[in-house]
Amino acid sequence: MMLKKICLLTLSGLLLATSLQARPNTSVKSTLLREENPKDSTKNSLVLPYAFSTESMGVTLGVGAGTKGYGQEQMLLGATVFGSFEEAVGIFLGMWDYRPSFAKRFFFGAQGMVGHYPEQRAYTSNSFQQGVPRPGSNDSDMDHYGQDSGYDNWSDFRLEFVLPLGSARDDALQDYKLKGGLLQSSPVGGDTWNPLEGGVTTLLLRQYNRYRSFELDDGDIDATTHPIQLALSYDNTDFPPNPSRGSLQYIGITHDFGWLESPDEWTFVEFEGSKYFSLGSSEWARQRIIALNLWTGDAPSWEEHTNSDGTTSVTNRPPFYEGATLGGFYRMRGYPVDRFNDRAVIYTAAEYRYTLDWNPIGNINWLRFLKSDWLQLVAFVEGGRVANDYGSDLFKEWKVDGGFGLRALFSGAVVRLDVGFSDESTSAWVMFGHPF
Repeated sequence: MMLKKICLLTLSGLLLATSLQARPNTSVKSTLLREENPKDSTKNSLVLPYAFSTESMGVTLGVGAGTKGYGQEQMLLGATVFGSFEEAVGIFLGMWDYRPSFAKRFFFGAQGMVGHYPEQRAYTSNSFQQGVPRPGSNDSDMDHYGQDSGYDNWSDFRLEFVLPLGSARDDALQDYKLKGGLLQSSPVGGDTWNPLEGGVTTLLLRQYNRYRSFELDDGDIDATTHPIQLALSYDNTDFPPNPSRGSLQYIGITHDFGWLESPDEWTFVEFEGSKYFSLGSSEWARQRIIALNLWTGDAPSWEEHTNSDGTTSVTNRPPFYEGATLGGFYRMRGYPVDRFNDRAVIYTAAEYRYTLDWNPIGNINWLRFLKSDWLQLVAFVEGGRVANDYGSDLFKEWKVDGGFGLRALFSGAVVRLDVGFSDESTSAWVMFGHPF
């Protein structure tokens, strides 16, 4: 088995990011009180070294630091630096959920990373022959990619507004009380679907930037983008960091105006929905949960052109790592990062989450600083595909993968190790938060 990639965010951030979720881009703003540690339990800080090894980066060493609840009880600060013997090096800085004193419902976040990697893959091409599957398309060859060393630099700025509706009618912040990692206070949502009565509705304005470059055989690929995103989410789950019932809906539109070094002007529209069912406890489990997810999107700006030499080129498209992509940390975990990319996408997933009644980490004295509340076993299956138009092809010849995971709750934050299996590869991923 080959470990494809490890998330390079600070490990302390993994332990402290109780308000962060992997998907979608918004999150319910909250504070958390553990019954096992009531004194200053909303404040956490940690400095932690880490190490991992991958085929592309070699042995990598790093150190992370983070703090949550200082200055503002919901705010998180994190940083990490890492380096490897294969000339991989990077530094990350992040701040999440800062609330200005003059605007009680606005929350600001900013993150950025500079990194150099010895091997970067790009499942894409400037042009391709007619009759031959485009690199990254649903029917493309798994070995049809470009690979080169280079930089992957990015920054991300988010402004979120929590609407005065439902559970956030009186206060934008939600307070969670946990015992053994399970919710003891009133749920945020999950009982009935009504944005006016329960759940949290959030409006997102996001501007992000990413620079990547590849020197491929058929020419250099400029994968720089500077888009703006506007999105609306309704989180009607009982406990967003680890939902056991309820649902979540998210709709967003992303547009790059072709600013600065962006080679194209493009638009991507997406919708995501998740649903959670609680099966209750059992003799060996504290919780048993079925989690379902659907994600779909389209880039209406996409245009294909036939060139005089018989090749086809695409303009006004998102870069291969944006828009309609599958593969990696969150979606189609049995495939490499951004293995599939095209104009349109559909994705579905189902997970069975089994929270053990047995928690050995919580009983080890020298690991008490992790504030471990539970371990969870997960089985998952995923299916979906990309296509060059939003039509019937999206429902034919799906890619399918499956796998298992081990997840833990540390200081109210979910940390996961997922292993995915597909017809092309086996991949392992370490990340914070459930994938949905």
